[in-house]
Amino acid sequence: MKSIILVGGEGTRLRPLTYATPKQMLPLVGVPMIECVFKTLASHGVTDAVLSLGYLPDRFIQAYPDNQIAGVSVTYAVEPEPLDTAGAIRFAATFAGIDETFIVVNGDVLTDLNVTKLLAFHRSHEAEATIALHAVEDPSRFGVVPTTANGQVLAFVEKPPRDEAPTNLINAGTYVLEPSVLDLIAPTGRVSIERATFPALAAKKSLFAMADDAYWLDTGTPQTYLQANFDILEGRDGKHDQVLTDGSWRHERSQIDASATLHHAVVDRDCIVGANVVLENVVLLPGAVVEDGAQVRSSIIGPEAVVGSYSILGPTCVVGAKVHVEPESILSGDVRLGGV
Repeated sequence: MKSIILVGGEGTRLRPLTYATPKQMLPLVGVPMIECVFKTLASHGVTDAVLSLGYLPDRFIQAYPDNQIAGVSVTYAVEPEPLDTAGAIRFAATFAGIDETFIVVNGDVLTDLNVTKLLAFHRSHEAEATIALHAVEDPSRFGVVPTTANGQVLAFVEKPPRDEAPTNLINAGTYVLEPSVLDLIAPTGRVSIERATFPALAAKKSLFAMADDAYWLDTGTPQTYLQANFDILEGRDGKHDQVLTDGSWRHERSQIDASATLHHAVVDRDCIVGANVVLENVVLLPGAVVEDGAQVRSSIIGPEAVVGSYSILGPTCVVGAKVHVEPESILSGDVRLGGV
C-alpha cells in the first residue's frame, strides 16, 4: 500500500518554532512528529510513501537521507511552487508514479485511526474517494461533511459558522483515493481538495465518508502541540514506551537538578534544568536551559533557548530557538519570543 503525506505548510500558528524547523519535524516526547505518523501508517501495511514537500524540504531530506522513515520507503516530492492540497497530491502522485488506490494523510495530525478499516469501507462502497470523519465540539475551523445513512457524502462545507454547521463531523485529514481522482485536479496551479476536488466528487456521488471515534489531534497550535506531548505521556497513542518520572519524561542526556519540581514536563536531550525550578505542563526542546529558581507553566521553550533565573513564564509562552529570556522576567498570555 502506498501513501502521500502532506507536509508542505509553513506552520505559521507555531511560530517562532517553525521559522527554522517544519512543524512535522518538531519532536513529540523526543521523537519527530513525522515518525509518529509513519509508525501508524506502517502498522496498517503502508510500505511506500511520498512526502509532499514545500516548506524547508531540506530539513526532511537531511534527517532521513536513506529514504527510510519508520521502516517505510520514502520518496521526496518537492513542489516547484505552492500548489495547495489537491495540487500537492497530484504533483506527488505523478512524481512517484502512483497508479493504484492510495492513502493521503496530513502530516500534522496525530491519530490512531484504523486505516485498514477505512480502506475496507472504501472498497466495499466502490468509492472513488473516502474521507475519515471525526466528531468535534466546534466544527467552524474545519471542513464539515454531512452524509447519507450509508456514508455517501452530500456536501463538503468548508469552515462554516458554528451555528450553521449541518453536522459536527469534520474532515479528519485521512483519505483513500483512486487514481481517477487525479484527473479532476488541474495539472498546474493551486487547487484545494477541500474546496474544489471533494465538492466535485460529491456532485458525482462517488465520495464517501466513514465516521470513527479514534484518537485525533490537529497539532498546529501551541496548545495542541503541548497536548500532543502530554497525550503521549499518558499513553493515549497506545504505543507509549517511554520511562517516566512523576509523570514527566527526561531524556537521558538532560541534566536536571535534584531540587527541581516537574509535573507533566518533557525535557529533551541536552537540556539543563537548574535548582528549585518548577516545570508544569511544559516542553523543553533540545538544548534548552532553565536557570535556577525559574517557574515555567504551559509553555514551550525552543532549542537552545535560555530562561533566565527567577523568571515566571506561562501560560502560554513560546520561546524560539536560541532566545535568551532575561532573569526575573514575568511573561504570560500569547507570548511569542524570537524571529526568523
